[in-house]
Amino acid sequence: MLPTPGPPARDVDARLVARAEALRAGGLTPVRPRHSSTVLLLRDRADGIEVYVVRRRSTMAFAPGMYAFPGGSVDRRDVAEPPPSTGPTVRQWADRLGFTDAGLALASVCAAARETFEETGVLLAGPGPDRVVADTTGEEYDAARMALVGGDTSFGAFLARRGLLLRADLLAPWTRWVTPRVEERRFDTRFFLAALPAGQRARDVSGEADRVAWTRPADALAAVHAGQMRMLAPTYAALDALTPHRGVADALAAAPTDSLTGHMPEVAVEAGTARWLLPGEPGHTGAVDEGELR
Repeated sequence: MLPTPGPPARDVDARLVARAEALRAGGLTPVRPRHSSTVLLLRDRADGIEVYVVRRRSTMAFAPGMYAFPGGSVDRRDVAEPPPSTGPTVRQWADRLGFTDAGLALASVCAAARETFEETGVLLAGPGPDRVVADTTGEEYDAARMALVGGDTSFGAFLARRGLLLRADLLAPWTRWVTPRVEERRFDTRFFLAALPAGQRARDVSGEADRVAWTRPADALAAVHAGQMRMLAPTYAALDALTPHRGVADALAAAPTDSLTGHMPEVAVEAGTARWLLPGEPGHTGAVDEGELR
């Protein structure tokens, strides 16, 4: 598993060294990544931005014990039953997120909002294009959230039944990372920014985390370097990119408007040992091959 940038060692987990060697020799076909979405939920505080982070339980199959953001895989219902929405057009989303399939682009946006609701109770939706639900702590919303988690309904059906629109305009594309080719579990993840809606609060309701917190990006990065927090490189990079921004509006305004380019760590194998290379470091081959991801 890819380590945090900075002081921790760059050694590759022993279980992946053989796969790295096989990949280099052309004897390993990389697993096709699953599309996923994750959201950096933001709020303003007197001395800067705070972002909501969760620590994944040690029993999780992917990134156990790591700090991350709410998110998860694009579900088949996100594709088959898109929600009523307001904001950018489907084609605009496809262009900004780097999708050739416009329907999959909308599903990625849907997954971002759905996972945020499932894991935090925060709902980026409202009864009109300029309104947002103010309170999602009632029993009806909790029951709906559990139905989503259990796969008993789709996010689109949930919103339609309540006469709500997905406020897709509240989500801003931030960055995109692809799990290294050597890994057995792979994801092509779009990261989004979103401001915490007025009147709503983020809660630990998913069961996937054993700790949640609001933190300043700089404080989280310092905790990583002090060995107090662990996170994967994409999480670290997404937080690092937030540090120059003093307010939520500033960060949202800085979100990329061009198509997101995928970043993917690689493995360098030398004399039977392997180490991680991050994008931009010497020896890294460069951009993701989009053809391999389709």
